[in-house]
Amino acid sequence: MYILKCANDAYYVGSTKDLELRINEHQNGEGSNYTKKHLPVKLVYYELFLRIDDAYNREKQVQGWSRIKKEALINREYDKLPELSKNHSAPSTSSGTRIH
Repeated sequence: MYILKCANDAYYVGSTKDLELRINEHQNGEGSNYTKKHLPVKLVYYELFLRIDDAYNREKQVQGWSRIKKEALINREYDKLPELSKNHSAPSTSSGTRIH
């Protein structure tokens, strides 16, 4: 599973059996329609898996994350991931408003 930062500052999440080849494909405009339109791309994060189906499942998980949560992963701020979960309840202040 890998994350690319595109020229438009967006993140693209994918998975592959050959990371180096896939990055080259993206840079050459052969990787995906999205990255082809937003070149150049830069590899900002990757995880290795023994099985491609595990990498694909992780890809789908991370694709559903917010930009902020992806950036926490990229920056290896693993302790922030639970609090950035969409399903995680934010702590309340005494006035009852949520802290974001």
